[in-house]
This record gives sequence, structure tokens and C-alpha cells, in this order.
Amino acid sequence: MSASEQDGTYPRPILRRERWQSLDGVWDFAYDDTGAGEREAWYAEDAAGAFDRRITVPFPPEAPASGIGETTPHRVVWYRRNVPHDLLAAGDGHRALVHFGAVDHRAKVWLDGRLVAEHIGGHSPFTADVTDALRPGADQHVLVVRAEDDPADLAQPRGKQDWQDRPHAVWYERTTGIWQTVWTETVAAAHITDLAWTPDPARGVLAEITVAEVPAAGLAVDIVLSHDGVVLAESTTTVRTPRSRIDLVVPALRNGIDREDLLWSPERPTLLDARVTVRDPGAGTVLDTVDSYVGLRSTGVGDGAFLLNDRPYYVRSVLNQGYRTDTLLANSGTDELRREVELIKAMGFNAVRIHQKAEDPRFLYWADRLGLLVWGEAPAAYEFGPYAVELFTREWLELVRRDRSHPSIVTWVPVNESWGASDIPHDPAQRHYSLALAHLTRALDPTRPVLSNEGWEHTDSDILGVHDYSSDPEELTRRYGDAAAFGTVLAGPGPQGRALAVTRRQTERYTAGDAPLMITEFGGLSLRADEDDFSYTRTSSDTQYAALLGDLFAALRSSPVVSGFCYTQFMDTAQETNGLLFPDGSPKLPLETIRRIVTGEKEAAATPTD
Repeated sequence: MSASEQDGTYPRPILRRERWQSLDGVWDFAYDDTGAGEREAWYAEDAAGAFDRRITVPFPPEAPASGIGETTPHRVVWYRRNVPHDLLAAGDGHRALVHFGAVDHRAKVWLDGRLVAEHIGGHSPFTADVTDALRPGADQHVLVVRAEDDPADLAQPRGKQDWQDRPHAVWYERTTGIWQTVWTETVAAAHITDLAWTPDPARGVLAEITVAEVPAAGLAVDIVLSHDGVVLAESTTTVRTPRSRIDLVVPALRNGIDREDLLWSPERPTLLDARVTVRDPGAGTVLDTVDSYVGLRSTGVGDGAFLLNDRPYYVRSVLNQGYRTDTLLANSGTDELRREVELIKAMGFNAVRIHQKAEDPRFLYWADRLGLLVWGEAPAAYEFGPYAVELFTREWLELVRRDRSHPSIVTWVPVNESWGASDIPHDPAQRHYSLALAHLTRALDPTRPVLSNEGWEHTDSDILGVHDYSSDPEELTRRYGDAAAFGTVLAGPGPQGRALAVTRRQTERYTAGDAPLMITEFGGLSLRADEDDFSYTRTSSDTQYAALLGDLFAALRSSPVVSGFCYTQFMDTAQETNGLLFPDGSPKLPLETIRRIVTGEKEAAATPTD
């Protein structure tokens, strides 16, 4: 199946197989408030009586779409469902897999009463190989999931999920348990478990392939890259280790004109189709075939600008919380995710910052396919300490691994506004943590810019992201009118009362033009907000709202030192009413008006008539 034909429903777009089965739908469900921990009564095959509710997966129990909609904190929840045997058939040396897109926060999985997987991390995926637990001769199998999510544990990465009983300020309802798709596949023992692409627009693509099992004789790995049905590169490699790196040279890239036609950008989101086949090299038997895609593009910084394909690229971004009224952190499916990407582009933005969340990979698929830059972020903890460092670092490693092949991801943001490291200027341990995350991210992926701390108190960021919620356009002009004006801001406490750079290295990177300046949060305007709603600035009429919005955007666009911006925010979310859209997705101003404000485009002149 080609990238152009793929409909975005497969939960893991970068590594797709033709045969798979979703387990989303109605499951048995129960709260476990006894504090007794794991008890066989919950995961035994005959334990159906312990489950007194029904829930629609993958919606969390706090979400109305789950059929439960209960927001009272419950630390432990259980799920149970019967799975027909034909969805887990594992004969002839094959393996039966159950994939979980995300379970918040700590998960254990049993099949037919046997523990098959454990995972920590509420946003990262994991897989249970259930083959050895399958009960022989059974027509169906019992799948049980236990999820533990302690709302009082501030070391746990939670992002915008509130730790208090009720949402306050900029924090929202919690999301407990399963909140992304659960699905099954049957694969050969020697199957691909991970696939990554690193593009080099001047030469080709580096493929990194991990195989679950490699026999002594090795495996043959075939890779074919094509575009519009024309093969651009192909290779066959014999591998004898679980992890292999394979270089694919694309001859068409040697010609500058052909190269331009193959490059990915928001204006021209070209995707190359990729197929990877694993074979027994002796018998020639096909063991595994996966489909994928590649976007040829480069990202970087230089001369005070963000670079896309080695050219300065002005970033017009919007902050997206990824929380939805009926589903909270979850979503109602690929069509909704596609509409969000289309709306963001229709409003004139070429980028989105997914805030304090690792969004569903299908959102990234649509960003890849429709052309939208994405800043990759993760949920933060709210306290600092060895356990918090361990939890976040583990999850960040998994998320970078999950998303590193999406061409839409152009920047990594491990830390936001010193969340989970609130004393960076004064505490050497927290400063080292910020630096370590930046360096670790570059070690995992040296091809993208990294922000050590988004918004302020930067230690070693490739982009100097500044948060500035001034509602005075003239003040924005004074701060960013030229290099000297911003030099004063950089030397001072910063727009939000926090130092922008806390290391000499960071200050030198900016002053040398190596780290471009972007205003990565601004605006936050509400339109006719209620008294209890949260916003940075309130407006009382459509006219006032449109005028102030336009003036704020114009002030940043006119700055000769600002290389991009990110407006807060895409949509009203819970009590935070500073979106460009109302909670139902309808725009507060006509989309074309918003587009002109964002881009600075002039209204098309009327065509003269006789």
C-alpha cells in the first residue's frame, strides 16, 4: 500500500503491515480503590465478575466518550476483554502481538491469566508478545490490563493533567489508563520491530532496521524506495545482527532539478514510498513485509534563522494542547486528526507546537502528508529529583525513538518553562539535567534543533525560544525592533520575569547568530470570556479581538530579529479560553480573516466590472 493510498488509520504509520486488527471498542472495566494491589481475582481467566462497568477503548474513563465520564481520581483501573483466537493465531513459528499506543501511566498486561508485559510511561507505546501465554485449543483468549496512575505523584510526567481534584489555571482533567489504540498482529519470529529513516537530501536515506530474531544463516533485507510508481533506489542486504544500518543512494538526488522535485516541505510535502521485506536467504521465503514512507528534508539553524532544506524558513506556528472536549488526551479517530491539520494550515500557519503531550502518531502522519512542521514535546513532571529524572528520561528516549522518522518533526523540546526543573539558574543539578537532556537528544538525533528549556532559562538551545504575553503591540516592537533592543531584553529578567539565558554558552550562541530568536508563546487572547475562565488578555467584541490579534502578529512579523513565532493557542481548552477556535472547532473569526492576520497577506482586491 503506497503512502498516497494509505488512509491514516493504521496506528503506527511509519511501520505498517497489511494485516492487523484493532481491539478498540467496548471492554469490561473496573475501578480498584481497595489498595490491595494485584490480585489474581482481577486477571484470572474466570474473573469476569470483578468487572462491574463497560468502557469504550481507547477513551479514558474521565472522558465522556468512554461511556463513563467520571473525573474523581482513581489510582488503579482494570480492563478486560475476550479476544477471538483467530486474531491471535500463532502457529507455524509465528508470534502473536498486542500493541498498545499509550497507557497512562504504569501498565501490566495478562493473557489467559499469565503476565505478558509491563510498561512505565503514559505517552509511549509498548508491545506484548502473547504467544507463549495462549491457552491451547481455546476459541478465545482473555486479555486483562491493569493501569496505575497516581494523581498525587508529582515526579510522574503528566503534562497538562491536573494533580488537584479539579482543573485550575492552565491544567486540565486527568487521563487514566488506555488512551490510544490497542491492536493485534501475527508475525513471523524474524519480524521487524523498529524502522527508522534518516534523510540526506544530497545523497539518499539511511535505514535503521531492528529485527526480533536473526537465525545463524542471517536474513536478506530488501528495501525499495519509489515515488509515483517509479523506483528511485533499491537494495538487498544480508544481515546477521538484530540491528542494521543500510545506506540507500538515490541517484536522482545528484541532479539539482530532480532533487527539488523530491524534497519535502509544508508547501510541497512530497513523500517517497518505502517497502522493506525480510526473507530467508536460503529458501527465499518472505518472512515479513512492511510499508513505510520517507520525507527527504533537512533542518537546522544558522545566521540567525531556522533552516529547512538549507534555506531560511520563517516559522508561523500555533500551540495545540491536544485536549478535546469529549475525549481529553485521546481523539475520535484519524478523520478528526486530519481536520485539525487542515484547519491549522487553513489559518495560515505552517507549523504546530504540540504542547506537553506526545500526540497520536496518526496526527504526525497527516502532518507529514499534508505538510505541517511539528515541534515534538513531551509531558513534564512538576518536581525535580532522581526518580523524576529517571521517569522522564526513559519516556523521552522512547518517544524520540517512536517519532524520529516523521519528516514533519523538525524540533525537539524536552523541557518547557522549567517545568520539573524550576531552579535551573541556582541549582547545579537541575542545570545539568537541562544540559543533559539537550545533549542526550542530540545523541539520539543529531539532525534536528533541540531546545534545552523552551521559553526561558535556556542552557544550550539551538533556538532561543522566548515566551512573551504582552498585550501591547508597541511593547513587542520596542523589545524586538532591532538587535540592540533585544540585547537589552536578553540581559534583563525577560518578558515573563525569568532570565532568557543562564549560561555563557547560550548567550554566545545567540549573539553569534547560531541560535535564532523565536517568540514561541505569545497572544493568549480570549473573546468574551467568562469570569472564571483563564486567559492572558480579555477582549469584549469581535472587532476588538480582531484588531488586537492583528496588531500583535504584525509587531512580530515586522521584527528584523525574530525568525518565527508560536501563537497561544489553536483551540479553547477547558477553562483556558485563549484559542482561535471555540471548543467545538468553530473559528472565532472567519478563517480567511485569521489567515490574513497570521500571514500578513492583503485582502484580494475586487475584480473591476464593467
